[in-house]
Amino acid sequence: MIKLAIVTTHPIQYYAPVFKLLYERKNISIKVFYTRGEGALDCFDHGFGKKIKWDIPLLDGYPYEWVTNTAANPGSHHFKGIINPGLIDQVNAYKPDAVLVIGWAYSGHLKAIRYFKNKIPVYFRGDSTLLTETSRIKSIMKSIFLKWVYRHVDYAFYNGTANKDYFKKYGLKEQQLIFAPHAIDNERFKIDRTAYVAELHSRLKIKEKDILILFAGKFEPVKNIDLLLSAFLNLNSPNVHLLSVGNGVNEQSLKLKAAKSSLSNNIHFLDFKNQTYMPVLYQASDLFCLPSLSETWGLAVNEAMACSKAILVSDKCGCAIDLVKNGENGAIFKSGSLADLTACLKKLTASKELLTNYGKVSGSIINSFSFLNISKAIESKLLHTD
Repeated sequence: MIKLAIVTTHPIQYYAPVFKLLYERKNISIKVFYTRGEGALDCFDHGFGKKIKWDIPLLDGYPYEWVTNTAANPGSHHFKGIINPGLIDQVNAYKPDAVLVIGWAYSGHLKAIRYFKNKIPVYFRGDSTLLTETSRIKSIMKSIFLKWVYRHVDYAFYNGTANKDYFKKYGLKEQQLIFAPHAIDNERFKIDRTAYVAELHSRLKIKEKDILILFAGKFEPVKNIDLLLSAFLNLNSPNVHLLSVGNGVNEQSLKLKAAKSSLSNNIHFLDFKNQTYMPVLYQASDLFCLPSLSETWGLAVNEAMACSKAILVSDKCGCAIDLVKNGENGAIFKSGSLADLTACLKKLTASKELLTNYGKVSGSIINSFSFLNISKAIESKLLHTD
């Protein structure tokens, strides 16, 4: 049986189920090493601006170890936030046949990647893309550095087209790249929440024929929620509502802008909602919008699609190429363009029936972007590595 060590920062809802599925497979064995430290299950989230503790189990069904993090300012938001003097010894004690490192941009992770190169196969998982532009000088320096980083990687699991393009630019070859789709728990999001949806609609005074646009995530500049709010105000449609769910640094300015508008009764805000309630929000909506200036993927789009919803995303979202089909399940607009976003919203909200039909296509597209297919891709590559 092949033994795989997995190095990652902290337990999250998008990976824990994959680890469980991998551990249940017959031909491989795994152990996960969490590098952010034992307090990582209940820690401060800089994007939301508050402590987050997920309300679904994230440590059940697979073996793991906490790795001591000696960083002066611990966290996964900066390179020196994860420093693990004992990580390599802990992994070696497990005696793995291969190691999978999720993310290199932490001191402890990069050190592990460099150490294990040429000792055992080094697999990598990250979701970076080329969608964010940089200056020419920065681009040259970045290219030199990243090509050096990826010389230490034997194989990478890419999550979609934009991620694959990134890996190829920085030195990985076609034969080193394995598709393992970005995914969420599709089945959990598909469970019908009709009663809870009715309660939410009633609370927000949303009528049966009204259309609800949803944004869910961190209220931070890169998400560009202000652009969505401006486009919504341009619509000036009495039967269309906008619901923004989350918290963050832009929260007060967004609420102030909404309160000053003539459409304030159609603009709604809810604080951060945990995982068990998120399907209610998606199922209550008709259109999910992610207007980000930069988004490596956008797993909220997966969640909305699992709930069979129409999608509107900016062209800076990594998932756009793979998940959003113009005129089939939604639309893609030019990032930062108020005119383009307004035009897309106007077209999409012209018909509730259109949004329903687009949502059905979303539900079909998202089926193959599953935890099971991630685990199958990892197992298959482990078993067939030369």
